[in-house]
Amino acid sequence: MARRKAFPLRLDPALYRALRRWADDELRSVNAQIEYLLRRALIAAGRWPPAEDDDDRGAGR
Repeated sequence: MARRKAFPLRLDPALYRALRRWADDELRSVNAQIEYLLRRALIAAGRWPPAEDDDDRGAGR
């Protein structure tokens, strides 16, 4: 399985509750729901899939 990047994420409590309800409705964890939404946003913006040579070195640009 591909290595996953872990990082802390601070969310407004109301935003977290809304994500929790949505994730529960779709039988996902909050983490999986956030990843799903980010992936959809990247696809919609034409920024997914990432270039083959992308890695963590570019984070912070």
